[in-house]
Amino acid sequence: MIIKEMKNILWDFDGVILDSMEVRDFGFKEIFKNFNEEQISLLIKYHRDNGGLSRYVKIRYFFETILNKDTTEKEINEYALKFSEIMRKELTNSQNLIMDSLNFIKQNHSNYNFHIVSGSDQEELRFLCHELNLSSYFISIHGSPIPKITLVKKLIKEHGYLSKETCLMGDSINDYEAAHSNGISFYAYNNKKLKEKGFNYIEEFKVFSFNT
Repeated sequence: MIIKEMKNILWDFDGVILDSMEVRDFGFKEIFKNFNEEQISLLIKYHRDNGGLSRYVKIRYFFETILNKDTTEKEINEYALKFSEIMRKELTNSQNLIMDSLNFIKQNHSNYNFHIVSGSDQEELRFLCHELNLSSYFISIHGSPIPKITLVKKLIKEHGYLSKETCLMGDSINDYEAAHSNGISFYAYNNKKLKEKGFNYIEEFKVFSFNT
């Protein structure tokens, strides 16, 4: 697969650079362990179907949709903090890195403008990138609670990037929506369901190239 004119690549993090889904499953199960298994299973399904959404959205969904219960920002933030504490402990293991995409990033970070735009908590995301020695490969690293659609919009505007020269690499339908709503290209990775939907799909980065 060859892309012409591409200069700016926005990377999702979970599922694209770091294989974190099972660890994040564990995190949600742990913070909601006092609720029944059926309710937690519904949350895990929502989490997996919407990998690009932030934990704040997923926690609110758990209370307001699954439990049909009102919640507050304070309560959501308290659960999000507990979740983040688990992630900081569990996700600093370099064995969770996806070497196919990471090797591409290492080999090309000086040739293109790389940024991370993720549904993960921004402070936690920057901590993980620092601990995993990833920070130097990216011009900037952005995460929730700001929605990804807004993050992409702000990033493109602040750096003056042209839409035709910018794309987003992601593994969820939410990543596609963030790209599409901002008028940039989307390339799916590490999620066969997206391939079945007909999106541009990267099987392996080692056979993926830019026409320079």
